[in-house]
Amino acid sequence: MAEPVHRWNAGVLGHPIAHSKSPDLHAAAYRVLGLDIDYRAHDVTPEHLSGFVAGLGDAAASGADWLGLSVTMPLKAPMVGLMDSVSPRVERLGVLNTVVRGADGSLSGHNTDVDGIVRSLAAAGFDRRATGGRMGILGGGGTAAAAIAAAAQLGLDGIEVFVRNPDRAVGQVTLARAFGLEAAVRTLADFPASAPGFRAVVSTLPPRAADPTAAALAAAGPAGTRGLPPLLDAAYDPWPSALAAAWSGRGGDVVSGLEMLLYQAVEQVRLFTARVRTGTAEPDWAAVTGAMAASIGLPAREPAPPAGS
Repeated sequence: MAEPVHRWNAGVLGHPIAHSKSPDLHAAAYRVLGLDIDYRAHDVTPEHLSGFVAGLGDAAASGADWLGLSVTMPLKAPMVGLMDSVSPRVERLGVLNTVVRGADGSLSGHNTDVDGIVRSLAAAGFDRRATGGRMGILGGGGTAAAAIAAAAQLGLDGIEVFVRNPDRAVGQVTLARAFGLEAAVRTLADFPASAPGFRAVVSTLPPRAADPTAAALAAAGPAGTRGLPPLLDAAYDPWPSALAAAWSGRGGDVVSGLEMLLYQAVEQVRLFTARVRTGTAEPDWAAVTGAMAASIGLPAREPAPPAGS
């Protein structure tokens, strides 16, 4: 019997997933790296997640060696319990967006969303030379947890989480305090008046969910002498979002979730390809990052050094 043909696989899991730009990003990276890695989107619900993960090992028998998985909603928390090991960041946050499969079939969980948020805010003009201040966070899900970790990494003093139901954000307060951050939870209706007081704002709300907040923000008038801080709106379809338009209309700098998607994906590519790049020269990450940015319509971006995940 002929030996199975060896091929490298990777992919993104979520539900729904048809809208994902991850295949474009990763395909662009692997072309520059000269690696033949088959990266596809897979629509997987939480109920079918364990079966999909178990199948990664079964696929090896046919020559399909899985390098890793990108993980999006609603699987970021359920996937954690299926890992053989997780990074300290994932252990603290309780959510991941990246799974790396070792040569021995072991699975390790990582979170590169934090890196994506930090670098996106830099693209929006966040000044890392200053310290202190607070971050405003709209929404209380898994991406909000990553934003809390980003606030700590940026040297901020505290965060305020704005949600519809404050009772559902208790866990985020606990997480923030574990990072040594002051924390408070408020309603979304409180955000427009509070916006100028932050050093950075991250909206983790789904597309259009921030539209009522955006309308209130636009009606609030000038931001005063302090102006508005940099905003990362994790939503990117449609773009500009109502929130982004209202923010820009009041003179604030905004970046879309495409920036976050780019930078978290660059870190995923580093992690996925580490074992197939062993013994080779360090890649030209500037070229990789530029190709990935171009694949989703962003201007060329400077590469960032490897980050903890």
